[in-house]
Order: sequence, then C-alpha cells, then structure tokens
Amino acid sequence: MQKQLGAYVSLATAMAIVGSSVVVGKLMVERIPVFLSSGLRFLLAAIVLLTLLFYIEKGFPALTKKDVFVLLVQSFTGVFLFSICLLYGVQYTTGTESGILTSTTPMVIGILSFFLLREKIEKKTLIGIMLAVCGVLAINLFGAGSQDGTPHALFGNMLIIAAVIGEALFTLLAKLLSPHISALAISTVVSLFGFLFFLPFSLFEASSFDFSVPTVLDWSYVLYYALFVTVLAFYLWYSGVRKVPAGVSGIFTSVLPVSAVILSGVILKEPFELVHLIGIACVISGVFVTVIKKKQPDTYPASEEKTL
Repeated sequence: MQKQLGAYVSLATAMAIVGSSVVVGKLMVERIPVFLSSGLRFLLAAIVLLTLLFYIEKGFPALTKKDVFVLLVQSFTGVFLFSICLLYGVQYTTGTESGILTSTTPMVIGILSFFLLREKIEKKTLIGIMLAVCGVLAINLFGAGSQDGTPHALFGNMLIIAAVIGEALFTLLAKLLSPHISALAISTVVSLFGFLFFLPFSLFEASSFDFSVPTVLDWSYVLYYALFVTVLAFYLWYSGVRKVPAGVSGIFTSVLPVSAVILSGVILKEPFELVHLIGIACVISGVFVTVIKKKQPDTYPASEEKTL
C-alpha cells in the first residue's frame, strides 16, 4: 500500500508539473520559436539525464528490439507531437481554454487501455474518470476564460486534441516496456529520441534566429522546461505509471488541466472564479474515489506484467 501511495504522489506531481508547461510554454514561444526551444530543451535534458544515468546506473540497461520500438513510438507521440501541438496550440488559445480538451485525457486513456491493453475498467475507476472529466470541463466550459473570443481558438483547440492523443498513447505505451528498465533509463532514452526528432527543425530555425532578442527570463523558460517538465516530470511519471493500471494512471492526468488553470490565473492573470473551485473539487474527488479502494498487492505478478 505504501508503494501504491508513493506511485500516486509521483503521478500527481508529474502531471502538476506538465500542467505548468502550458503556461510556461505560452510565455516561452512568444520570443523563441517552437522547434528551436524544444530542441534546446531536450538537448539540456538529455545531457542531465545521461550524466545521472551513468553516475547512478553505470550506463544503459539491455534493451530488446521491442523496448527500443516502444520507446521510439513513445517519444514520437508523447514527446515530439505532444510538444509541437501543445506549444503551437497555446499560441491560438488561452491557458484556461486548452483545458477544455486536455480534460478528456483520463477518459481517452481509460477507453484505450480497455481496447488496447485489455484492462478491465472497474466501477470506481469509471466513476473517478467521470468526476475528473466533469470537474475540468466545468472549470473551462463555464469559466470566464472560455469567453475571451480569442482569434483562431478552434485551430488551437484542434492542436490540443492532437496533444491529448499523444499524451494518452505516451501513458499506455509505458505499460509495454520490460519491467527491468528503470524510470531513469526510460526518461533518458525518450529524451534522446526527442532531441533527435527536433534536431533538424531546430537547426533550420536557428539559422535565421536572432539569439540576442530573448531576455534572460525567456531563456529561463527553456531551462525550466528541460529540468522540470522533461527531467523531473518524466522520471516521476515513469516511476508511478509502472505500479498502477493504465486506467488509474489516466485519472491523474486530470491534474494537468487543473494545474494549468490555476497557474493561468496566477501568472497569466486569466479569470479565476467560483466555478473553478467547484471543478477542482470534482477532480480531487475523482482521484480520491479511484485510489481509495480494496487493498492491492504492492507489485503485479511477473506473468501479468509480461502480458502488458
């Protein structure tokens, strides 16, 4: 039970950090292009993670062809496409409005885990999904932030939809990796692949970019993205997602839009009203209903892990 609780804390913290990326990303891409900032982010993250991996684990673990393929697809969907769609999407919509679509992530993960991983959706998990989705939909659909009339908001929301799909696949694919691969090793490989995906586009944008334009504060957003959103959030997410069913881990992605809404109000000065508090209460209730249930074993049997 203690290990399960630790997994829940890791998952919630990871998604809170990823939620902050909506706000930080919106500020970052005002001065630094999407591909260039993302390339620099993953370069810095890869350097830090490689250093930690060789210091702590003395190098890469043995990876099967399946592991490499899964990590490659994870990086493409949950890192490359997610980053592009999110960072371009927030340029056309507000941080609060983006939560309208990111709120569907728990439901997407729950449904896909049923069809792709054949995981049974328990009644409490289903109730938790519905509470979480209702909560974040209330925050965004009825909040003042959804009434700004931002130009091209539909296009921005379509990009957020793509980001949601990438985030859902990122979560589900983690269940297919060999159990002997550590969270640190997975985070390192995914970041390396992410850097390689962004490299050619980053070099193209860098060739015509005036590096004297961004301020120290602008570059600090890139550093935050690298150290917190990439290194810390990836590590925490992988540490937790391997210990719980995909449907349960999907519930914790509802923390992402809640974090984004709160920080949008605090940092971007977007409206924060009573409906937001009601919505957040629904999300917290959804998480509570999901994790408070009958006692489960600390780890899954080896045979079950292999089938995932």
